[in-house]
Amino acid sequence: MFEKILIANRGEIALRVHRACKEMGIHTVAIHSEADRNAMHVRLADESVCVGPAPSPKSYLNIPAIITAAKITGAQAIHPGYGFLSENAKFAEIVEKSGITFIGPRPEHIRMMGDKITAKDAIQTAGIPVVPGSDGEVATFEQAKADAKRIGYPVLMKATAGGGGRGMKVAHSPEELELAFMSARTEAKTAFGNEAVYMEKYLQKPRHIEIQVVADSHGNVIHLGERDCSLQRRHQKVFEEAPSPVIDDAARAAIGKTVTAAIKKLGYLGVGTIEFLYENGEFYFIEMNTRLQVEHPVTEMITGVDLVQEQIRIAAGEKLSLTQKDVQFKGHAIECRINAENPETFTPSPGLIQEFHAPGGLGVRLDSAAYSGYRVPPHYDSLIGKLIVYAPTRAEALARLRRALDETVVAGVDTTLPLHRRLASNADVAKGDYDIHWLEKFLGMKK
Repeated sequence: MFEKILIANRGEIALRVHRACKEMGIHTVAIHSEADRNAMHVRLADESVCVGPAPSPKSYLNIPAIITAAKITGAQAIHPGYGFLSENAKFAEIVEKSGITFIGPRPEHIRMMGDKITAKDAIQTAGIPVVPGSDGEVATFEQAKADAKRIGYPVLMKATAGGGGRGMKVAHSPEELELAFMSARTEAKTAFGNEAVYMEKYLQKPRHIEIQVVADSHGNVIHLGERDCSLQRRHQKVFEEAPSPVIDDAARAAIGKTVTAAIKKLGYLGVGTIEFLYENGEFYFIEMNTRLQVEHPVTEMITGVDLVQEQIRIAAGEKLSLTQKDVQFKGHAIECRINAENPETFTPSPGLIQEFHAPGGLGVRLDSAAYSGYRVPPHYDSLIGKLIVYAPTRAEALARLRRALDETVVAGVDTTLPLHRRLASNADVAKGDYDIHWLEKFLGMKK
Protein backbone atom coordinates (compact mmCIF):
# COMPACT_ATOMS: atom_id res chain seq x y z
CA MET A 1 0.00 0.00 0.00
CA PHE A 2 1.10 3.57 -0.65
CA GLU A 3 2.59 5.59 2.18
CA LYS A 4 2.01 9.02 0.59
CA ILE A 5 -0.44 10.25 -2.07
CA LEU A 6 -0.49 13.61 -3.82
CA ILE A 7 -3.99 14.95 -4.48
CA ALA A 8 -4.01 16.79 -7.80
CA ASN A 9 -7.18 18.77 -7.24
CA ARG A 10 -8.87 21.33 -5.02
CA GLY A 11 -12.10 22.01 -3.14
CA GLU A 12 -14.44 19.39 -1.78
CA ILE A 13 -13.07 16.53 -3.88
CA ALA A 14 -9.52 17.15 -2.65
CA LEU A 15 -10.84 17.05 0.90
CA ARG A 16 -12.84 13.88 0.11
CA VAL A 17 -9.70 12.10 -1.13
CA HIS A 18 -7.71 13.36 1.87
CA ARG A 19 -10.24 11.88 4.27
CA ALA A 20 -10.12 8.48 2.57
CA CYS A 21 -6.32 8.51 2.72
CA LYS A 22 -6.21 9.42 6.41
CA GLU A 23 -8.57 6.58 7.31
CA MET A 24 -6.19 4.22 5.49
CA GLY A 25 -3.14 5.60 7.31
CA ILE A 26 -1.77 7.26 4.16
CA HIS A 27 -0.03 10.63 4.29
CA THR A 28 -1.35 13.30 1.92
CA VAL A 29 0.18 16.07 -0.16
CA ALA A 30 -2.08 18.92 -1.25
CA ILE A 31 -1.31 21.07 -4.25
CA HIS A 32 -2.75 24.54 -4.52
CA SER A 33 -2.71 27.71 -6.53
CA GLU A 34 -1.84 31.06 -4.99
CA ALA A 35 -5.58 31.77 -4.75
CA ASP A 36 -6.15 28.59 -2.70
CA ARG A 37 -3.39 29.11 -0.16
CA ASN A 38 -5.92 29.14 2.71
CA ALA A 39 -8.17 26.41 1.35
CA MET A 40 -9.36 23.67 3.71
CA HIS A 41 -7.65 20.83 1.83
CA VAL A 42 -4.36 22.71 2.18
CA ARG A 43 -4.90 23.23 5.89
CA LEU A 44 -5.65 19.58 6.59
CA ALA A 45 -3.10 17.83 4.37
CA ASP A 46 0.16 16.60 5.86
CA GLU A 47 2.12 18.63 3.30
CA SER A 48 1.24 21.21 0.67
CA VAL A 49 2.94 22.62 -2.41
CA CYS A 50 2.01 25.75 -4.36
CA VAL A 51 2.03 24.86 -8.06
CA GLY A 52 1.38 28.27 -9.58
CA PRO A 53 -0.83 31.36 -9.80
CA ALA A 54 -4.64 31.34 -9.78
CA PRO A 55 -5.46 30.53 -13.43
CA SER A 56 -5.93 26.77 -13.84
CA PRO A 57 -3.54 26.38 -16.80
CA LYS A 58 -0.77 27.75 -14.61
CA SER A 59 -1.57 25.67 -11.55
CA TYR A 60 -4.07 22.78 -11.45
CA LEU A 61 -3.43 21.99 -15.14
CA ASN A 62 0.32 22.58 -14.88
CA ILE A 63 1.59 19.04 -15.39
CA PRO A 64 5.34 19.72 -14.91
CA ALA A 65 4.66 21.55 -11.63
CA ILE A 66 2.43 18.74 -10.35
CA ILE A 67 4.97 16.04 -11.22
CA THR A 68 7.70 18.09 -9.55
CA ALA A 69 5.55 18.48 -6.43
CA ALA A 70 5.09 14.71 -6.27
CA LYS A 71 8.82 14.12 -6.73
CA ILE A 72 10.03 16.57 -4.11
CA THR A 73 7.55 15.31 -1.50
CA GLY A 74 8.17 11.64 -2.23
CA ALA A 75 4.56 10.88 -3.15
CA GLN A 76 4.20 7.38 -4.58
CA ALA A 77 0.85 7.98 -6.26
CA ILE A 78 -1.33 10.79 -7.60
CA HIS A 79 -5.10 10.93 -7.23
CA PRO A 80 -6.62 13.33 -9.80
CA GLY A 81 -10.11 13.66 -8.29
CA TYR A 82 -12.58 14.76 -10.96
CA GLY A 83 -12.31 17.57 -13.49
CA PHE A 84 -8.95 19.20 -14.25
CA LEU A 85 -6.56 16.36 -15.31
CA SER A 86 -8.66 13.38 -14.20
CA GLU A 87 -9.51 12.30 -17.76
CA ASN A 88 -6.31 13.47 -19.42
CA ALA A 89 -4.59 10.43 -20.95
CA LYS A 90 -1.37 12.35 -21.51
CA PHE A 91 -1.20 13.25 -17.82
CA ALA A 92 -1.77 9.62 -16.81
CA GLU A 93 1.04 8.52 -19.12
CA ILE A 94 3.44 11.15 -17.79
CA VAL A 95 2.66 10.17 -14.19
CA GLU A 96 3.41 6.52 -14.90
CA LYS A 97 6.59 7.32 -16.88
CA SER A 98 7.76 9.39 -13.90
CA GLY A 99 7.67 6.29 -11.72
CA ILE A 100 4.53 7.40 -9.90
CA THR A 101 1.24 5.48 -9.81
CA PHE A 102 -1.78 7.15 -11.41
CA ILE A 103 -4.88 6.36 -9.36
CA GLY A 104 -7.24 5.85 -12.24
CA PRO A 105 -7.77 3.88 -15.45
CA ARG A 106 -5.10 3.03 -17.98
CA PRO A 107 -4.31 5.85 -20.43
CA GLU A 108 -5.65 3.87 -23.38
CA HIS A 109 -9.08 3.60 -21.79
CA ILE A 110 -9.12 7.29 -20.85
CA ARG A 111 -8.26 8.12 -24.46
CA MET A 112 -10.78 5.65 -25.87
CA MET A 113 -13.67 6.94 -23.78
CA GLY A 114 -12.65 10.59 -24.18
CA ASP A 115 -13.80 10.55 -27.79
CA LYS A 116 -17.51 9.84 -28.01
CA ILE A 117 -17.28 8.11 -31.39
CA THR A 118 -14.56 5.65 -30.37
CA ALA A 119 -16.31 5.17 -27.02
CA LYS A 120 -19.60 4.34 -28.73
CA ASP A 121 -17.89 1.90 -31.09
CA ALA A 122 -16.02 0.17 -28.27
CA ILE A 123 -19.07 -0.06 -26.03
CA GLN A 124 -21.31 -1.35 -28.81
CA THR A 125 -18.72 -3.99 -29.71
CA ALA A 126 -18.61 -5.00 -26.04
CA GLY A 127 -22.37 -5.60 -26.03
CA ILE A 128 -23.92 -2.43 -24.58
CA PRO A 129 -26.91 -0.91 -26.45
CA VAL A 130 -26.44 2.55 -27.97
CA VAL A 131 -28.70 5.33 -29.21
CA PRO A 132 -29.39 4.97 -32.97
CA GLY A 133 -27.12 7.41 -34.78
CA SER A 134 -24.55 8.15 -37.45
CA ASP A 135 -21.77 5.76 -38.35
CA GLY A 136 -19.00 7.83 -36.80
CA GLU A 137 -18.29 11.48 -37.55
CA VAL A 138 -20.69 13.54 -39.65
CA ALA A 139 -18.25 15.53 -41.78
CA THR A 140 -20.56 17.30 -44.23
CA PHE A 141 -24.05 18.75 -44.28
CA GLU A 142 -25.01 16.37 -47.08
CA GLN A 143 -24.05 13.47 -44.84
CA ALA A 144 -26.04 15.04 -41.99
CA LYS A 145 -29.16 15.19 -44.19
CA ALA A 146 -28.79 11.56 -45.23
CA ASP A 147 -28.21 10.37 -41.65
CA ALA A 148 -31.13 12.40 -40.29
CA LYS A 149 -33.46 10.96 -42.93
CA ARG A 150 -32.36 7.42 -42.01
CA ILE A 151 -32.53 7.95 -38.21
CA GLY A 152 -35.70 10.07 -38.19
CA TYR A 153 -36.31 13.46 -36.61
CA PRO A 154 -35.70 14.91 -34.08
CA VAL A 155 -31.93 14.41 -34.11
CA LEU A 156 -29.11 15.65 -31.89
CA MET A 157 -25.74 16.88 -33.17
CA LYS A 158 -22.99 16.22 -30.61
CA ALA A 159 -19.31 17.11 -30.36
CA THR A 160 -17.05 14.05 -30.35
CA ALA A 161 -14.79 15.67 -27.74
CA GLY A 162 -15.55 17.26 -24.40
CA GLY A 163 -18.83 17.30 -22.54
CA GLY A 164 -20.97 19.45 -20.28
CA GLY A 165 -23.56 20.01 -22.99
CA ARG A 166 -21.26 22.06 -25.22
CA GLY A 167 -21.37 21.28 -28.92
CA MET A 168 -24.87 19.80 -28.66
CA LYS A 169 -27.69 21.07 -30.90
CA VAL A 170 -31.17 19.65 -31.63
CA ALA A 171 -32.91 19.68 -35.01
CA HIS A 172 -36.63 18.85 -35.06
CA SER A 173 -36.99 19.12 -38.83
CA PRO A 174 -34.95 19.30 -42.06
CA GLU A 175 -35.31 23.10 -41.91
CA GLU A 176 -33.46 23.21 -38.56
CA LEU A 177 -30.74 20.74 -39.45
CA GLU A 178 -28.24 23.03 -41.20
CA LEU A 179 -28.19 25.53 -38.34
CA ALA A 180 -27.82 22.71 -35.78
CA PHE A 181 -24.99 21.12 -37.77
CA MET A 182 -23.04 24.35 -38.25
CA SER A 183 -23.66 25.60 -34.69
CA ALA A 184 -22.53 22.33 -33.12
CA ARG A 185 -19.30 22.33 -35.16
CA THR A 186 -18.56 25.97 -34.33
CA GLU A 187 -19.23 25.49 -30.62
CA ALA A 188 -17.17 22.29 -30.52
CA LYS A 189 -14.25 24.01 -32.24
CA THR A 190 -14.38 26.92 -29.78
CA ALA A 191 -14.78 24.78 -26.66
CA PHE A 192 -12.55 21.80 -27.46
CA GLY A 193 -10.39 22.75 -30.44
CA ASN A 194 -12.05 19.92 -32.37
CA GLU A 195 -15.00 20.60 -34.68
CA ALA A 196 -15.88 16.93 -35.26
CA VAL A 197 -19.53 16.08 -34.54
CA TYR A 198 -21.76 13.04 -34.83
CA MET A 199 -25.53 12.49 -34.82
CA GLU A 200 -27.91 10.62 -32.55
CA LYS A 201 -31.64 10.14 -32.36
CA TYR A 202 -33.07 12.74 -29.97
CA LEU A 203 -35.15 10.93 -27.38
CA GLN A 204 -38.29 12.76 -26.27
CA LYS A 205 -38.62 12.08 -22.52
CA PRO A 206 -35.63 10.05 -21.33
CA ARG A 207 -34.19 9.66 -17.86
CA HIS A 208 -30.45 9.98 -17.27
CA ILE A 209 -29.37 6.75 -15.61
CA GLU A 210 -25.77 5.85 -14.87
CA ILE A 211 -24.22 2.62 -13.64
CA GLN A 212 -21.23 2.65 -11.29
CA VAL A 213 -18.61 0.00 -12.06
CA VAL A 214 -15.41 -1.01 -10.26
CA ALA A 215 -12.71 -3.27 -11.74
CA ASP A 216 -9.38 -4.50 -10.37
CA SER A 217 -6.24 -5.81 -12.06
CA HIS A 218 -7.14 -9.41 -11.20
CA GLY A 219 -10.10 -9.65 -13.58
CA ASN A 220 -12.78 -8.87 -11.00
CA VAL A 221 -15.58 -6.48 -12.00
CA ILE A 222 -18.64 -5.42 -10.03
CA HIS A 223 -21.39 -2.85 -10.41
CA LEU A 224 -22.81 -0.79 -7.56
CA GLY A 225 -26.22 -0.09 -9.04
CA GLU A 226 -27.55 3.02 -10.69
CA ARG A 227 -27.85 6.72 -10.03
CA ASP A 228 -30.65 8.84 -11.47
CA CYS A 229 -29.28 12.19 -12.63
CA SER A 230 -32.27 13.35 -14.67
CA LEU A 231 -32.68 16.75 -13.01
CA GLN A 232 -30.32 18.78 -15.17
CA ARG A 233 -29.91 22.31 -16.45
CA ARG A 234 -28.13 22.71 -19.78
CA HIS A 235 -26.90 19.12 -19.47
CA GLN A 236 -25.34 19.91 -16.08
CA LYS A 237 -26.51 17.71 -13.21
CA VAL A 238 -28.19 19.48 -10.30
CA PHE A 239 -29.87 16.81 -8.16
CA GLU A 240 -28.98 13.10 -8.09
CA GLU A 241 -30.34 10.06 -6.30
CA ALA A 242 -29.83 6.34 -5.84
CA PRO A 243 -31.58 4.13 -6.56
CA SER A 244 -33.65 5.52 -9.42
CA PRO A 245 -37.41 5.79 -8.78
CA VAL A 246 -38.08 4.11 -12.16
CA ILE A 247 -35.63 1.15 -12.11
CA ASP A 248 -36.77 -2.10 -10.49
CA ASP A 249 -34.63 -4.96 -9.22
CA ALA A 250 -34.93 -6.98 -12.43
CA ALA A 251 -33.91 -4.07 -14.67
CA ARG A 252 -31.03 -3.20 -12.33
CA ALA A 253 -29.71 -6.75 -12.35
CA ALA A 254 -30.03 -7.03 -16.14
CA ILE A 255 -28.25 -3.79 -17.03
CA GLY A 256 -25.67 -4.42 -14.30
CA LYS A 257 -24.86 -7.82 -15.78
CA THR A 258 -24.55 -6.33 -19.28
CA VAL A 259 -22.29 -3.51 -18.11
CA THR A 260 -19.95 -5.63 -15.99
CA ALA A 261 -19.51 -8.12 -18.84
CA ALA A 262 -18.62 -5.27 -21.21
CA ILE A 263 -16.17 -3.67 -18.77
CA LYS A 264 -14.46 -7.02 -18.23
CA LYS A 265 -14.21 -7.53 -22.00
CA LEU A 266 -12.58 -4.11 -22.38
CA GLY A 267 -10.02 -4.92 -19.65
CA TYR A 268 -10.90 -1.71 -17.81
CA LEU A 269 -9.19 -0.86 -14.51
CA GLY A 270 -10.52 1.27 -11.64
CA VAL A 271 -13.82 3.02 -11.10
CA GLY A 272 -15.94 4.20 -14.00
CA THR A 273 -19.46 5.23 -14.84
CA ILE A 274 -21.50 4.13 -17.84
CA GLU A 275 -24.12 6.78 -18.60
CA PHE A 276 -27.39 5.96 -20.34
CA LEU A 277 -30.55 7.57 -21.56
CA TYR A 278 -33.47 5.42 -20.40
CA GLU A 279 -36.82 5.54 -22.14
CA ASN A 280 -39.71 3.07 -22.45
CA GLY A 281 -37.78 0.38 -20.59
CA GLU A 282 -34.71 0.59 -22.85
CA PHE A 283 -31.16 1.70 -22.00
CA TYR A 284 -29.11 3.64 -24.57
CA PHE A 285 -25.41 4.33 -23.95
CA ILE A 286 -24.32 7.97 -24.18
CA GLU A 287 -20.83 8.10 -22.65
CA MET A 288 -18.43 6.64 -20.11
CA ASN A 289 -16.67 8.71 -17.46
CA THR A 290 -13.29 7.24 -16.59
CA ARG A 291 -13.05 8.88 -13.17
CA LEU A 292 -14.81 9.38 -9.89
CA GLN A 293 -18.15 11.15 -10.40
CA VAL A 294 -19.25 14.24 -8.50
CA GLU A 295 -22.35 12.32 -7.43
CA HIS A 296 -20.52 9.22 -6.16
CA PRO A 297 -21.65 9.76 -2.52
CA VAL A 298 -25.22 8.57 -3.18
CA THR A 299 -23.83 5.22 -4.30
CA GLU A 300 -21.63 5.05 -1.23
CA MET A 301 -24.60 5.74 1.02
CA ILE A 302 -26.80 2.90 -0.31
CA THR A 303 -23.98 0.33 -0.60
CA GLY A 304 -21.61 1.21 2.24
CA VAL A 305 -18.67 1.08 -0.19
CA ASP A 306 -16.01 3.81 0.00
CA LEU A 307 -15.27 4.36 -3.70
CA VAL A 308 -12.13 6.43 -3.10
CA GLN A 309 -10.61 3.76 -0.91
CA GLU A 310 -11.45 1.17 -3.56
CA GLN A 311 -9.67 3.33 -6.15
CA ILE A 312 -6.57 3.47 -3.97
CA ARG A 313 -6.54 -0.28 -3.28
CA ILE A 314 -6.96 -1.10 -6.97
CA ALA A 315 -4.12 1.26 -7.94
CA ALA A 316 -1.93 -0.47 -5.34
CA GLY A 317 -2.60 -3.80 -7.07
CA GLU A 318 -5.00 -5.23 -4.51
CA LYS A 319 -8.19 -7.16 -5.27
CA LEU A 320 -11.63 -5.66 -4.82
CA SER A 321 -12.74 -5.76 -1.21
CA LEU A 322 -16.07 -7.38 -2.16
CA THR A 323 -17.76 -9.49 -4.82
CA GLN A 324 -21.03 -8.83 -6.64
CA LYS A 325 -22.82 -11.14 -4.22
CA ASP A 326 -21.58 -8.98 -1.33
CA VAL A 327 -23.14 -5.83 -2.79
CA GLN A 328 -26.42 -4.94 -1.11
CA PHE A 329 -28.60 -1.94 -1.90
CA LYS A 330 -30.23 -0.49 1.19
CA GLY A 331 -32.34 2.64 1.56
CA HIS A 332 -32.34 5.78 -0.55
CA ALA A 333 -29.87 8.65 -0.97
CA ILE A 334 -30.21 12.09 -2.57
CA GLU A 335 -27.52 14.65 -3.39
CA CYS A 336 -27.93 18.38 -4.04
CA ARG A 337 -25.07 20.30 -5.65
CA ILE A 338 -24.71 23.62 -3.85
CA ASN A 339 -23.10 26.14 -6.19
CA ALA A 340 -22.01 29.71 -5.55
CA GLU A 341 -24.44 30.96 -8.18
CA ASN A 342 -27.50 33.15 -8.38
CA PRO A 343 -30.46 30.71 -8.07
CA GLU A 344 -32.42 32.60 -10.76
CA THR A 345 -29.80 33.45 -13.40
CA PHE A 346 -27.10 30.93 -12.40
CA THR A 347 -24.50 33.67 -12.66
CA PRO A 348 -21.39 32.74 -10.63
CA SER A 349 -21.18 34.50 -7.27
CA PRO A 350 -17.59 34.48 -5.99
CA GLY A 351 -16.81 36.31 -2.78
CA LEU A 352 -16.44 36.06 0.98
CA ILE A 353 -18.56 33.53 2.88
CA GLN A 354 -19.47 35.53 5.95
CA GLU A 355 -21.37 32.75 7.72
CA PHE A 356 -21.38 29.01 7.11
CA HIS A 357 -23.39 26.43 9.01
CA ALA A 358 -23.56 22.77 8.01
CA PRO A 359 -26.68 20.70 8.69
CA GLY A 360 -26.45 17.62 10.88
CA GLY A 361 -28.40 14.74 12.28
CA LEU A 362 -28.92 11.12 11.33
CA GLY A 363 -28.31 10.35 7.65
CA VAL A 364 -26.98 13.79 6.71
CA ARG A 365 -23.61 14.31 4.99
CA LEU A 366 -22.13 17.53 3.66
CA ASP A 367 -19.08 17.24 1.42
CA SER A 368 -17.67 20.76 1.36
CA ALA A 369 -14.40 22.61 1.77
CA ALA A 370 -16.13 25.88 2.63
CA TYR A 371 -16.10 27.59 6.02
CA SER A 372 -16.95 30.96 7.58
CA GLY A 373 -14.37 33.43 6.31
CA TYR A 374 -13.56 31.39 3.18
CA ARG A 375 -13.37 33.40 -0.02
CA VAL A 376 -14.85 31.65 -3.05
CA PRO A 377 -12.40 32.42 -5.87
CA PRO A 378 -13.67 33.46 -9.31
CA HIS A 379 -11.21 31.24 -11.17
CA TYR A 380 -12.76 27.79 -10.78
CA ASP A 381 -15.96 25.76 -10.82
CA SER A 382 -18.67 27.28 -8.64
CA LEU A 383 -19.41 24.09 -6.66
CA ILE A 384 -18.94 24.79 -2.96
CA GLY A 385 -20.56 21.73 -1.47
CA LYS A 386 -22.73 18.66 -1.87
CA LEU A 387 -25.52 17.93 0.56
CA ILE A 388 -26.27 14.21 0.73
CA VAL A 389 -29.05 12.62 2.76
CA TYR A 390 -29.84 8.98 3.40
CA ALA A 391 -32.97 7.29 4.77
CA PRO A 392 -34.71 3.90 4.58
CA THR A 393 -37.20 5.10 1.94
CA ARG A 394 -37.31 7.76 -0.75
CA ALA A 395 -40.13 9.63 0.98
CA GLU A 396 -38.14 9.74 4.21
CA ALA A 397 -35.04 10.85 2.31
CA LEU A 398 -36.96 13.77 0.78
CA ALA A 399 -38.29 14.77 4.20
CA ARG A 400 -34.77 14.62 5.62
CA LEU A 401 -33.49 16.64 2.66
CA ARG A 402 -36.05 19.40 3.28
CA ARG A 403 -35.04 19.55 6.92
CA ALA A 404 -31.31 19.58 6.13
CA LEU A 405 -31.70 22.29 3.48
CA ASP A 406 -33.53 24.47 5.98
CA GLU A 407 -30.61 24.10 8.41
CA THR A 408 -27.93 24.95 5.85
CA VAL A 409 -26.58 28.51 6.01
CA VAL A 410 -24.20 30.05 3.47
CA ALA A 411 -24.20 33.85 3.80
CA GLY A 412 -22.21 36.40 1.83
CA VAL A 413 -22.52 34.84 -1.63
CA ASP A 414 -25.49 33.76 -3.70
CA THR A 415 -26.09 29.99 -3.76
CA THR A 416 -28.44 27.51 -5.38
CA LEU A 417 -29.90 26.53 -1.99
CA PRO A 418 -33.26 28.25 -2.77
CA LEU A 419 -33.60 26.17 -5.94
CA HIS A 420 -32.99 22.95 -4.03
CA ARG A 421 -35.59 23.91 -1.44
CA ARG A 422 -38.10 24.35 -4.27
CA LEU A 423 -37.17 21.00 -5.82
CA ALA A 424 -37.35 19.13 -2.51
CA SER A 425 -40.93 20.38 -2.04
CA ASN A 426 -42.12 19.86 -5.62
CA ALA A 427 -44.92 17.35 -6.27
CA ASP A 428 -43.38 15.95 -9.48
CA VAL A 429 -40.06 15.39 -7.73
CA ALA A 430 -41.85 13.69 -4.85
CA LYS A 431 -43.53 11.31 -7.33
CA GLY A 432 -40.30 10.78 -9.27
CA ASP A 433 -42.17 11.98 -12.35
CA TYR A 434 -39.55 13.85 -14.39
CA ASP A 435 -37.11 13.46 -17.27
CA ILE A 436 -33.96 15.26 -18.43
CA HIS A 437 -36.01 18.16 -19.85
CA TRP A 438 -38.16 18.67 -16.75
CA LEU A 439 -35.91 21.05 -14.81
CA GLU A 440 -35.46 23.53 -17.63
CA LYS A 441 -39.25 23.66 -18.06
CA PHE A 442 -39.62 24.10 -14.29
CA LEU A 443 -37.14 26.96 -14.27
CA GLY A 444 -39.13 28.65 -17.02
CA MET A 445 -42.26 28.65 -14.89
CA LYS A 446 -43.37 31.73 -13.04
CA LYS A 447 -43.26 31.39 -9.29
